[in-house]
Amino acid sequence: MKIYVLGVLCLALLSVAVRAEDEAVDIEGKVEEDLGKSTIPSKTDDETVEREEESIKLDGLSVSEMKQLRESSEKHTYQAEVNRMMKLIINSLYRNKEIFLRELISNASDALDKIRFMSLTDPNVLSATSDLKVLIKPDEENKALHIIDTGIGMTREDLVKNLGTIAKSGTSEFLAKMEEGDDTTQSDLIGQFGVGFYSAFLVADTVVVTSKNNDDEQYVWESDASSFSVVKDPRGNTLGRGTQISLFMKDEALDFLKEHTIKDLVKKYSQFINFPIHLWTSKTEKVEEAVEEEKKEDAAKEGETDDDVKVEDEDDEKPKTKMVDKTVWDWEVMNDNKPIWLRSPKEVEDADYNQFYKSFSKDSDEPLAHVHFTAEGEVTFRSILFVPKSAPYDLYQDYGKKVDNIKMYVKRVFITDDFEEMMPKYLNFIKGVVDSDDLPLNVSRETLQQNKLLRVIKKKLVRKALDMLKKMSEEDYDKFYKEFGTNIKLGVMEDHSNRNRLAKLLRWQSSNSDEQLTSLQAYLERMKDKQDHIYFMTGTSRSECERSPFVEKLLKKGYEVLYLVDPIDEYTVQNLPEFEGKKFQNAAKENLNLQDSDKAKETMEKLGREFDTMLNWLKDKVLSAGVEKAILSTRLVESPCAIVATQYGYSGNMERIMKSQAYAKAGSTESNVGNQKKILEMNPFHPLVKELNRLYKENEESESAKDLAHALYDTALLRSGYVLRDSVKFSSRMDKLLRMSFNIDKDASVDIPEEFDEEVKDDAAAAEGDAAPAEGETTAEETPAEGEKPKDEL
Repeated sequence: MKIYVLGVLCLALLSVAVRAEDEAVDIEGKVEEDLGKSTIPSKTDDETVEREEESIKLDGLSVSEMKQLRESSEKHTYQAEVNRMMKLIINSLYRNKEIFLRELISNASDALDKIRFMSLTDPNVLSATSDLKVLIKPDEENKALHIIDTGIGMTREDLVKNLGTIAKSGTSEFLAKMEEGDDTTQSDLIGQFGVGFYSAFLVADTVVVTSKNNDDEQYVWESDASSFSVVKDPRGNTLGRGTQISLFMKDEALDFLKEHTIKDLVKKYSQFINFPIHLWTSKTEKVEEAVEEEKKEDAAKEGETDDDVKVEDEDDEKPKTKMVDKTVWDWEVMNDNKPIWLRSPKEVEDADYNQFYKSFSKDSDEPLAHVHFTAEGEVTFRSILFVPKSAPYDLYQDYGKKVDNIKMYVKRVFITDDFEEMMPKYLNFIKGVVDSDDLPLNVSRETLQQNKLLRVIKKKLVRKALDMLKKMSEEDYDKFYKEFGTNIKLGVMEDHSNRNRLAKLLRWQSSNSDEQLTSLQAYLERMKDKQDHIYFMTGTSRSECERSPFVEKLLKKGYEVLYLVDPIDEYTVQNLPEFEGKKFQNAAKENLNLQDSDKAKETMEKLGREFDTMLNWLKDKVLSAGVEKAILSTRLVESPCAIVATQYGYSGNMERIMKSQAYAKAGSTESNVGNQKKILEMNPFHPLVKELNRLYKENEESESAKDLAHALYDTALLRSGYVLRDSVKFSSRMDKLLRMSFNIDKDASVDIPEEFDEEVKDDAAAAEGDAAPAEGETTAEETPAEGEKPKDEL
């Protein structure tokens, strides 16, 4: 019995061993069949997988092999200051984690620049591959992002020295060697690996760098931000030449493995890199697939003959197919756009400029003007600036807010569009790109904000922008001024260094033309002989300015007057005291010199003696509350009088603007603005002024003289653009003067018909009777006297 049991156990063990051997063979066969294939492109045809394996050599090492590789690698630790700098980089130096991709692509571009430069003198350096490009391959399954370039690569010594020391730039040494020779034409390289490389630790826990240089074997560098190791790659030369950076992403950074995220970042930061950037992407296509033939049924069915079966077989000879969805993986170029600012302006067509403007500005309209230039000197940069065709609706609602209209590039790498001082506020509508090779990038591209070279760039950008506006055609400039004229006026107020340039761009309405705006330069060309001032009048509209009493004499003598009808215009002129030696003169202010003849001056002196006492009476007694002085006027023709502001006082237009300030302190505007005393100028040739003088001389205490004086003053306030202080008294005086003019008794009362009086009395009685007695109470009429019967019993 024991022998029988032992025999059964031996047979069972033997069967298990045979089955395990069979399974091992099957598994081994599967591994060999799927070797090198990724699970992401599992639906890809074999040819595409082969193309992928040729372009990117994945790790391909098992867990045990990786463990053995790490154990045999050289261990290095960062220096103390390097650790501190690493923490600074990861935690505070870069505000946006997304810039890691910009930095790594920029480094890859520099490595490609280096090998391209070396190939000019030694073509053999490209023997491994002459295809210079950058490849980006996300691996969502393994939470890894691979960035590969076919650049110069790094030796083992380079890996230790350049990646083991903060801000140790391979390019800086490369340039130092170049400067020892005669050729320094390629000095426009960013450091291949400086601080920017360590931005990878913003999104990755571990970074693995595999690099192959022509002068050394292929090595693997690995770091977790605290230490690093270097070891010879046991796979041999899988890259040919170049560098592969593999980022093993943090859990919170997995979004950077998404295809759409990578596309957005490449387009934002690196679309103008000199070398093509390829992204491993997938897309779904409709393909035709053969349908498996069903097993033929037994032909020997009842009622079927051999001939029938033969006919059916002939019909089935055509293959059956169906359309199915298939995921196809391939490389897609991300940076088709070329930086047109690197080309000569003579080689670029207007259509190219328009297309480029629309692509980066997101504006559907073509630009109104553009300027393409290269600036040299203290800093060298290339730029293209554009003027939009129309202003945004909120241009002045949030004036001075940050805008992203100017995009800064360094070596074709987008840095930022968040510069507050790249353009002054009044030119915030200008859009464009700036690409400089001179800005330092040895710490962080985001530290450019405080670089002094930016101030030089800003100064040159402003000059070029103003020159562009100056060179616009008259027709285009008219369109521009309707949209952005206020910006030019603001510029006069804000940018004193460019005040004269901006003054030449100003346009205003003028008495010279009913339709066309005029420039200050054109005004000077039309000035009369011996005219020392540029005359202007402010108001709410052109018609108000034209009918103002202040311009009567100016227009009669043939002087041209500018009409400033925008609220900002008077502020602008206050900040522009003169233009090419000619001072501005407000027609509504004192000291208006009309260059009268000597004979006219003698006449005014004689009239002054005649009206002198009356003028003093107005200033000291009748109108002392609002008049600083009363004088005879030489500027009035048809008007009896006008209220003129002092040299530093507020005109009627400015006073109206000041009182309408929404954020003014309650009561402060009225006390500071409304209480300013004015100058009363009277026309000695006007009949009303002559009559006032006669009434005063007859009896200075007469009510007629005072009423006429007040009426002339109030109407002068209104015609001069000011506001009446007391509209009720003004109405009473006007009522009194109208009665006198129509011979109506000043004491005549208003006769109200009796029926209206009765209605008023009835309404009053009804109001008194509304107070009805409370419930249970009776009035005196309702209570019968003693001995009387109630009404209802009579």
